[in-house]
Amino acid sequence: MKIAAKKKLWKYLFWFGPFLLVAGLTSGLVASNWGPISLALLFTGIVLIGLWAIVQSQESQWWRRRSTQAGTNALVATIAVLAILGLINFLGTRYHYRADLTETQLFTLAPQSRELVQNLAQPVTVWIFDVNQNPQDRDLLDNYRRQSSKFQFEYVDPQARPGLAEKFGVKDYGEVYLESQDKRQLVQVVNQNERLSEVRLTSRLQQITTANSAKVYFLQGHGEHPLTAAEGGMSQAVQGLTDKNFTTSPLNLIEKSKVPDDAAAVVVAGPKRELFEGEVKALSDYLNRGGNLLLMIDPGSDPKLDNLLKDWGVRLDNRLAVDVSGSAARFGPAVPIITEYGQHPITKDFGNGSSYYRFARPVETTPVAGVESTPLLRTKPYPNSWAESDLQSEKLEFNADKDLKGPLTLGVALKKKLPAASTTQPSPTPSPLPSPTTQGQATPSPIARGQGKPNTSPSPTPSALPSPTTASQASPTPNPLPSPTISPLPTNKPDEKTPTESRLVVIGNSDFATDGLFERQLNGDVFLNSVTWLSQQDQQSLSIRPKEAKNRRLEISTAQAGLLTLSSLLLLPLIGLVGASLIWWKRR
Repeated sequence: MKIAAKKKLWKYLFWFGPFLLVAGLTSGLVASNWGPISLALLFTGIVLIGLWAIVQSQESQWWRRRSTQAGTNALVATIAVLAILGLINFLGTRYHYRADLTETQLFTLAPQSRELVQNLAQPVTVWIFDVNQNPQDRDLLDNYRRQSSKFQFEYVDPQARPGLAEKFGVKDYGEVYLESQDKRQLVQVVNQNERLSEVRLTSRLQQITTANSAKVYFLQGHGEHPLTAAEGGMSQAVQGLTDKNFTTSPLNLIEKSKVPDDAAAVVVAGPKRELFEGEVKALSDYLNRGGNLLLMIDPGSDPKLDNLLKDWGVRLDNRLAVDVSGSAARFGPAVPIITEYGQHPITKDFGNGSSYYRFARPVETTPVAGVESTPLLRTKPYPNSWAESDLQSEKLEFNADKDLKGPLTLGVALKKKLPAASTTQPSPTPSPLPSPTTQGQATPSPIARGQGKPNTSPSPTPSALPSPTTASQASPTPNPLPSPTISPLPTNKPDEKTPTESRLVVIGNSDFATDGLFERQLNGDVFLNSVTWLSQQDQQSLSIRPKEAKNRRLEISTAQAGLLTLSSLLLLPLIGLVGASLIWWKRR
């Protein structure tokens, strides 16, 4: 009887435990305050339920049952899965990680775009005047906005906000504008066939955030590459410089005999004939006064720049750079593929990216006092590359007597500090005041007080002292204008930006920057970064430009589309049905 009564008491206690647990939860949730009463109810209910479970387990030995063990395993596994899912969601809401598995990193911003947005000094807003928010465009803009809070974008319906549309001069749907402070610029017009381009957006962003436009001159007159879209032209390189807010202009040193003072850099791209001595001297003088020069000299040409290069410790090798490692890329041995770059601002973000140079010559450097040189482009070591001296032979083979083993340097960057004397201005020696010094100061005083009134008081005695010196003394009274105090004292000229160093980049090839090859791999980045570094504009980004996405759509005809539909809807299911029937027939 006592055992039965005790079991009955625990049975009642079990129901009392859940009651207290529900009461504690209800009071806490309704009051939104987990005070002592709610916690006491919860704690008491949990303790009673726990005691009931212990007593019941001792009496029934339920944990030893097979069904209990299986159920416990299932319960633990379920709780573990729910805990893992909850932890993944918890981490996912707090940390973001994106992996772009496309070959060309289609959904990842280029290093130049990231660097440009991260270094924004002023807020920038992209206005898209369109009613439809294309997911691809929005994803690209979200990528920009993740880099900096100073980059924002907004979709605007021109019909709903006509005032804003009129402010930008919107004429049609799809126009995208960039605004920074009081500057606005059209980026492009998007539609179904042309989506928002990272290339255009980054270039416009660079233009609108760059205060000054530097000028780059291209030397002409010796067979250099033309700047227009002609065979062997450099129109793409010129457009790339324009996108980076440079202005370009041809330069003929035969006519001007001096590099213009506004030149941020001068490019000599592939001269086929020698320069005149006066032209070489003009380039040397330009470097000596803080100029910046990019030389791209092809093998087999001699522009007579040896004396200029000698001052910098540079020598152009006449041999041809040979690289036999490019067979997989279907390049011949005369096209070196560069994957190794020097530690320099021009190539700092290149990593293991590729650039290639059709018919290139090595560049050698020797140490020169005051000149700092850094190799930019290096070929692979021997036996993959060497410098071939026999250019007439159809079969390129390494000859230890005449050839040079790799790795070869195809490009080098150099800089030289200017002498301190060139930066010091002539000391402004205070020029003495005009001749009438003490006496001249004594007489003008009444004039100054009299404000130009003719002073009749006889200051100088008229003819008492006819000495020739009195002529200058008598002059102050009639002409008050040339007062000595207004005489131009040595005015402190506003310190113009005086260069402290000159820079030089020498590359043994010019073909890589011509149309068609400029957009390949990192060729264009090598050229643009070289010019940007030469211009000594520290605010300009030196990184890898964004690339246009490749069109990978599969173009098929109507008949091919019909065949594809039939094969996927009829042929494949029919093959499965026949196979299943054969298996059934065999097992029958």
